[in-house]
Amino acid sequence: MKYLYSFLFIILFLSFSCNKNNKVEEVIANGDTLVVEDTDRIINNTSETLIPEAKQNLKDWKEYQKLDQFMLKYYNVSNLEALNNAEELSGLVKNMIDTIRVEKLTALNVVARFNVLHNETLRLADMATIRSISKEEVKEEVKKIIDLYSAVNSKINTIYKAEDLQNSLEIDTEQPVEDLSVSKKKLESKRKRPSSTISRQ
Repeated sequence: MKYLYSFLFIILFLSFSCNKNNKVEEVIANGDTLVVEDTDRIINNTSETLIPEAKQNLKDWKEYQKLDQFMLKYYNVSNLEALNNAEELSGLVKNMIDTIRVEKLTALNVVARFNVLHNETLRLADMATIRSISKEEVKEEVKKIIDLYSAVNSKINTIYKAEDLQNSLEIDTEQPVEDLSVSKKKLESKRKRPSSTISRQ
């Protein structure tokens, strides 16, 4: 009888140990699928880049340049990388907004685009704290950030294209008209001079 109790005790102990190990393995497998099974990558098309005039004017804006370089990571990124880098990304966007060095880019409609981009990077950073977040949700958020960054660059390009157009109009139309009027005045003054000398004689 004594041996029977010992034998039953050993069976119960082994059974309990096996169940516990199985539960731990199940938690590891299902607890954070983004970490355990993160083999696929989020591929995005590259966003709009700055035109030469805009690049030239923004070359000394270090905070923009840092963000532009950092954004390259998000064109081909895994879910895990996207979440791990999200906080740094939102910090870079915030630094860019706080240090706008170009007067033209302080317009409300430009700053509004910067702020929308910052809000979405904060949202991605928040996703990193949610264990149940799905890969699809991360993928959609990364795509949204890429699109918003492209919209920011598009707006900056529009500003410099408009400025370039204005400058070309001033050179092509206004300047020649000015030159023509000056030439007419010179011609008129030359015509008047001979007549005045004749009258004196």
